[in-house]
Amino acid sequence: MSQLLILEILGIYMTSWRFLNWVSVIFLGLAFLYYSYTNPSSSVYPKSGNMAEESPQSLHDFTVKDIRGNDVSMNDYKGKVLLIVNVASKCGLTHSNYKELNILYEKYKDQGLEILGFPCNQFAGQEPGSNEEIQETACTMFKAEFPIFDKVEVNGNNAAPIYKYLKAQKGGLFGDFIKWNFTKFLVGRDGKVVARYAPTTSPLKIEKDIQNLLAS
Repeated sequence: MSQLLILEILGIYMTSWRFLNWVSVIFLGLAFLYYSYTNPSSSVYPKSGNMAEESPQSLHDFTVKDIRGNDVSMNDYKGKVLLIVNVASKCGLTHSNYKELNILYEKYKDQGLEILGFPCNQFAGQEPGSNEEIQETACTMFKAEFPIFDKVEVNGNNAAPIYKYLKAQKGGLFGDFIKWNFTKFLVGRDGKVVARYAPTTSPLKIEKDIQNLLAS
């Protein structure tokens, strides 16, 4: 077989292969579009319905439960500066954090600061009690006057929606997951997350940032 004939055969083969490849790509694209259209639950197109639930615009779009199991709309805190903390009763950081959080709350609550405590037992089992026990400990032992909410998870598939939002807005060092008890999120009056602080950050170290938000 001559060299010229071999080259012609190879050319025909490559042309056919490119044609089939493009046909395959087009076919797969059409199949994906058909699947997306007929399976809206997995579609790339947005679902109809309440878009505020699917894509919260601010913290005010959420509803959470308080320590007694009652629904609380975050919209009730519209216009307030919020410091949101995942608290625990048996952590080495507990005493100092509660003490300083109480100082901040007493000093700035009349100026528009609210501190929201969310108990969490995901870190070495340091918040093991029931909601009733947590409330008793927080209010009696640690003298907390700021509101304590329902015990939640802050990491993983079962993380509370409000914490998924907080983490999405302000990731931490080495990933957005919460590292330990007493991670702090500072939220402006508009419901947007302004800053995130590590568990070891003293609440009083945040005072200047709180003052700036209250003054804005």
